[in-house]
Amino acid sequence: MKRGFYTIMSAQFFSSLADNALFVAAVELIRISGGAEWQRAALVPMFALFYVVLAPFVGAFADSRPKGEVMFISNAIKVVGCLMMLFGTHPLLAYAIVGLGAAAYSPAKYGILTELLPSSQLVKANGWIEGLTIASIILGVLIGGQLVGPNVTEFLLGFNMPFIDTGIDTGPEAAILLLISLYALAAWFNTRIPNTGVEMRPMPKNLVALLPDFWGCNSRLWNDKLGQISLSTTTLFWGVSGNLRYIVLAWSAAALGYSTTQASSLVGVVAIGTAVGAVVASMRMKLHQATMVMPLGIGMGVLVMGMNFIDNVWVAAPFLILLGALGGFLVVPMNALLQHRGHNLMGAGRSIAVQNFNEQACILLLGGLYTFSTGMGLSAFGAITAFGFVVAFCMWLIQRWHERNLREHSEEVNHLIEVAKNDNLHG
Repeated sequence: MKRGFYTIMSAQFFSSLADNALFVAAVELIRISGGAEWQRAALVPMFALFYVVLAPFVGAFADSRPKGEVMFISNAIKVVGCLMMLFGTHPLLAYAIVGLGAAAYSPAKYGILTELLPSSQLVKANGWIEGLTIASIILGVLIGGQLVGPNVTEFLLGFNMPFIDTGIDTGPEAAILLLISLYALAAWFNTRIPNTGVEMRPMPKNLVALLPDFWGCNSRLWNDKLGQISLSTTTLFWGVSGNLRYIVLAWSAAALGYSTTQASSLVGVVAIGTAVGAVVASMRMKLHQATMVMPLGIGMGVLVMGMNFIDNVWVAAPFLILLGALGGFLVVPMNALLQHRGHNLMGAGRSIAVQNFNEQACILLLGGLYTFSTGMGLSAFGAITAFGFVVAFCMWLIQRWHERNLREHSEEVNHLIEVAKNDNLHG
């Protein structure tokens, strides 16, 4: 890998670490302030909101200037969201601003990979990026859980600044203040990311003109015989995984009687499995083999439903590791294939923005349904059954879709596979 790749990984790690620790802190902040259960569940769709709303613009923005600069600006927006949470803004609104920063960050983070590396290294690069992202989820959720726990809370609140009243009175607030330093560290790494030399595409003066361009890019990717399969798979995976992060917290409380601090460790356990699956996929899978992993998605859905029968942590831990591993092995080659097709069709930033729009729209839709159902009295067990069924059934449909493409458009599909095998045809 080129040296710049490791700088990108470092920046991504610390930014994602703070994102995930902040999620746990926000959940606890709403809980101790007396917020309803549906408000905690609503954190997930609120984070996804700007991914969907700004999708036509963030991809073009990422392509209009060096990716490191875009990532720096995005981290600054996340810090603003943290400060809003500290100064009394409702956590749902403040967390949406953090999501705004993440929405701008993502096209640059993934888009720079296709600018920096040939297609033969994309699966490996995605494996390392996803593996490191999952590692940051593990540590972030665990750190967030510990920061809002009674022992660390007492320690953090014990610090007093002479002659200054910070207004920090609770554990979650102290945790959020500490997490700002992680965003600052990620921003420093952003300044060290090299310029890849790829020609910038200026933002149009009339931003409304980006709307038909975005929808055109969206249509091109959905009409591509490999792009449509990888996009539908990753959309479904992230739509469910994004919400499963909170559902595991709720399930841990219902099935095991866990507190937020204890439940956060099980979210980390899922992430451990995902990291293992992601790294193994990066070593074993080639770009043109990506569609072979679809049966794992069906198995993943069945395992999600199996969580309802677990009431012992010693059974839950290995079960959740296996669940995460299937997801990691599924998403890495599919994500790489999607980036490859998108880069060839429309450019890195725009293709990632299209990907984010579809994936985050799925998170927003499923999260909105879960939040509404929670308000209507749906239990965590019912949500798990519904999510598992959706994954298994939809992955079965996607697999049938690809098999139909192989029968009816075999020449086009075989050509696209040959392109994926050849570095000289990438770009």
